[in-house]
Amino acid sequence: MSIFETIMLICFGAAWPASIYRSWVSRATAGKSLLFLIIVDIGYVAGIIHKCQNDPDPVIYLYIVNGIVVFADIILYARNRRIEKQQAAV
Repeated sequence: MSIFETIMLICFGAAWPASIYRSWVSRATAGKSLLFLIIVDIGYVAGIIHKCQNDPDPVIYLYIVNGIVVFADIILYARNRRIEKQQAAV
């Protein structure tokens, strides 16, 4: 297990709760990029696959948690997009 990989994942993971909170409260997609979120989530999935195939260790749980949190932000993006479309129709 690499301490630097662990630190990287903890640092990246610390930013996502703030992003999710902002998405939840703002109910808007402004300042968000769906493509960026998808790319980041693909990166976490790739990290999980690598850990499963080549280097299984407990840091895989950080990849899993981060991937789930980013996926939650993607879901909120979709919700907020729907809300914006409903408001525009009114």
